Amino acid sequence: MARTDTSRPIALVTGASRGIGKAVAIELGRTHHILVGGRDAEAVDAVVAQLPSAEPYVADLVADLTGKSLPALPERLDVLVHSAGVEGGGTIEETDAEVWRHVFEVNVFAVAALTRRALPALRAAEGIVVSINSGSGLASGPGGGVYAGSKFALRALTDALREEERPNGVRVSSIHPGRVDTDMQRALVAREGHTYDTTYTITPEMVAATVRTAVDLPRSGTVESLSIRPHHRR
Repeated sequence: MARTDTSRPIALVTGASRGIGKAVAIELGRTHHILVGGRDAEAVDAVVAQLPSAEPYVADLVADLTGKSLPALPERLDVLVHSAGVEGGGTIEETDAEVWRHVFEVNVFAVAALTRRALPALRAAEGIVVSINSGSGLASGPGGGVYAGSKFALRALTDALREEERPNGVRVSSIHPGRVDTDMQRALVAREGHTYDTTYTITPEMVAATVRTAVDLPRSGTVESLSIRPHHRR
């Protein structure tokens, strides 16, 4: 059951039904009213039930980039965390246009569309936008061009948004995790043909802690870009 504490600042977290997004929702849920974003209503409701003040925000952000059929946003929004994302593609030679389109729609186009809709509420609250990017948004390698390409584009979007919204009091942060212990990471490692070993990953909670740092920084400062990587490397 949704519970609302009107005294709390409001945070919308996309992709909050699992993985990094869920960890961010739980972490920010200690102090914020959370709009738990996701496509699966049952999974979203399960996260809502764990939080002291939360409600579902069930939406397919890619299916409606205009936002006309999506749930309404509040008049004031203190935090917007873009955590929803997909990993896909292989070498440039073997990846067709449909895969490229899907990865960019989820990782870039949907982020841009939701941000555009949320800007009036973010400006009203002098809020913060946090994009969960990736180490792949800083460097690419063989077989990673599709995913990294989308994350490079997300970094460009975030950098531009930061400067555009600076006069409006909206802060913009870009978080770049390395390999994180999530279902997506397990699928990636399996495709790479490696044995999965959490020694070479960080936890979703570690990423959530960096989001907390960005959110809690006094408004006179901004965590513009932050990279968090596993200590051990293969």
